[in-house]
Amino acid sequence: MPATTTGPERPLTVVPRRRRGIELVLLAFALALGLGAYAQVDLNVMGALGPGFGTVALGCTVAVLLVHLAVRWRLPYADPLLLPCVVVLNGLGLAMIHRIDLINDPVAHGARQQLIWTGLGVAIFIGVAVLLRDHRRLQRYPYTIGLVGVALLLLPLVPGIGTAKFGAQIWIQVGPYSFQPAEAAKVLLAIAFASYLVEKRDVLALAGYRVLGLDLPRARDLGPILSVWLLSLAILVLQRDLGTSLLFFGLFVMMLYVATERAGWPVLGVLLFAAGAWFGYLNFGHVRVRVGAWLHPFTDFDAYYQVISAQFGLAYGGLLGTGLGLGRPGLTPLARSDFIAAAIGEELGMAGLMALIMVYGLFVARGLRTALQCREPFGKLLAAGLAFAFALQVFAIIGGVTRLLPLTGLTTPFMSQGGSSMICNWIIVGLLMVISHQVRRPVATAASRPDLETTQVVRVA
Repeated sequence: MPATTTGPERPLTVVPRRRRGIELVLLAFALALGLGAYAQVDLNVMGALGPGFGTVALGCTVAVLLVHLAVRWRLPYADPLLLPCVVVLNGLGLAMIHRIDLINDPVAHGARQQLIWTGLGVAIFIGVAVLLRDHRRLQRYPYTIGLVGVALLLLPLVPGIGTAKFGAQIWIQVGPYSFQPAEAAKVLLAIAFASYLVEKRDVLALAGYRVLGLDLPRARDLGPILSVWLLSLAILVLQRDLGTSLLFFGLFVMMLYVATERAGWPVLGVLLFAAGAWFGYLNFGHVRVRVGAWLHPFTDFDAYYQVISAQFGLAYGGLLGTGLGLGRPGLTPLARSDFIAAAIGEELGMAGLMALIMVYGLFVARGLRTALQCREPFGKLLAAGLAFAFALQVFAIIGGVTRLLPLTGLTTPFMSQGGSSMICNWIIVGLLMVISHQVRRPVATAASRPDLETTQVVRVA
């Protein structure tokens, strides 16, 4: 921090450091990790770089440069660590999908499709950065955005376009293209929840009965949480989607707690979740299958083959892994999507899997730091909600793969193959970057003689 003189007669301008140079260095390092992993897969499997490596390297480099230039132009004060974390995860996920492509079909197009989806996600991220200069504009239409989000959640139930895959009715099919609308609903409902809770937080923060030293909410204020709980049960019952049900209910309860600072809300949320989970276990076979695969997978090899194969792969990889391209992750069904964490654990070992979890943790921590630094309530709630939704999704899917939790069917952000997940996660990054830019922008504080034109400039990290 440069030395400055302080005096009551001069205005003070606090200027945070932009840190764009640090971001560029970290982006270059992250890009090198992703492309290095992709090249190592080719070398270990085929003995030479594949014919498409040059195209992948060029496309990834151009995408990273465009993202950095857009941020440097429109969001110069945004958090410098969010994008490098995303590039690491996206790059390693692309390399692992390419590795699984090479197991049985050397001309498979999984990695190519993922690269296209990544390009679309980057384009939408740039659109968010350029067009959305102030996130507070999203606060104006809470009920409209919320209704659109709920409609997207229930859209797969519409006959003719809704389709079931792997037992869950969570996809819409239009011609040859499919889309998972719950991913877009996740973003829209986070915005709607933040807008609604900013408006109603004073009422929802009022305490009701006090039980065991805990202030519970008033009975008249239970309508919102019961409505979201019933919606989550409807998703579980009608769409057979345990992951989405958990994600949206957990997101609302967490944002409700952040808005009101009342511990009674998360306690009530846990009780409602436990009741819903018990109801689902007693009445729905697909929930019992998930719980059985979690508690005793080796009792039925045919029914729980996917979980058993993932456990064998993690055990085969051990602490340091077999090496990229030297394992057999393709033996696990859905290794490109739901079980890509198991493929990473096999070829990079538990050390590599833990490193990826640390990258996810760093991303979430920076998102929560943005929420803590934000002084206006809508941005604080939105940043906290998006960061928590990201954390809950990672915890649920990796916990399911490692048998810490029952399987939920969620995707691993930025790594699992899928266009809807990739695009919507890039939108989340864009929103967090916009909020962090607004939070870290220079703030001028007038002193006792505002008629003076000179200012003091203090740079802070």
